[in-house]
Amino acid sequence: MLLNVYPLRITKELTFSCMKQAYDCGITFFDTAENYTAGKSEEVMGQAIKRFGWNRSDIVISTKLNWGAVNGEVLVNNHGLSRKHIIEGLRASLKRLDLEYVDIVYAHRPDRLTPMEETVRAFNHVIETKGWALYWGTSEWSADEIAEACGIAKQLGLIAPVVEQPQYNLLARRKVEGEFQRLYSRFGIGLTTFSPLKFGVLSGKYNDSPERPPAGSRFAEGQDRFVNSMRDSYGNDSWVEMIESSRKLKVCHNA
Repeated sequence: MLLNVYPLRITKELTFSCMKQAYDCGITFFDTAENYTAGKSEEVMGQAIKRFGWNRSDIVISTKLNWGAVNGEVLVNNHGLSRKHIIEGLRASLKRLDLEYVDIVYAHRPDRLTPMEETVRAFNHVIETKGWALYWGTSEWSADEIAEACGIAKQLGLIAPVVEQPQYNLLARRKVEGEFQRLYSRFGIGLTTFSPLKFGVLSGKYNDSPERPPAGSRFAEGQDRFVNSMRDSYGNDSWVEMIESSRKLKVCHNA
């Protein structure tokens, strides 16, 4: 099982407590990203591993690269999937994690301004030459982009992505159940899905408050970049449509 470590206005001790509880319950796969709270998530995860004395061989650690993390500011050379950022970004992530390597490094969204071959070669460099990661994968890529990366890797005799991290829940099923079908058998792509409750929407807690997030909820209290961007769309047509879909699912379940 996987625990995504993404601190949201919580204390370091509470983060340690959550990770320890997860580990004690059998979760040994911990996922983070360079841009989660501007790199703080990676720092806390690394500190937890040292604090609890977990054997590195017993746990799987993954991180993601694309948006950078320099004091919370994304700079022109500090993001994307260029060779420069993949090398420098992963080296910085490992420093924050205080680890020699991660098990999986993900391309955190596609970079359509960088040639795919450059990205594939760069991930191979950090795996084969540097030993900073064991595998690489993608996150929220299209089926065509994943197939292109796999095709280039095969043509050049390089390591292809082995896993995709898509959103997957009752309101977001199209990619996993449709578009990716041929990827599983053709390339052996695995999945580490996220957001099973559609950012909390499927819990029903937003059903009675479509115009303003209820007090105590993530979208009312959170201050990270993702929550702030979602808060800007709260109450718009897309949000209301999503809430209505959630309500219908609840009605069908009750029926």
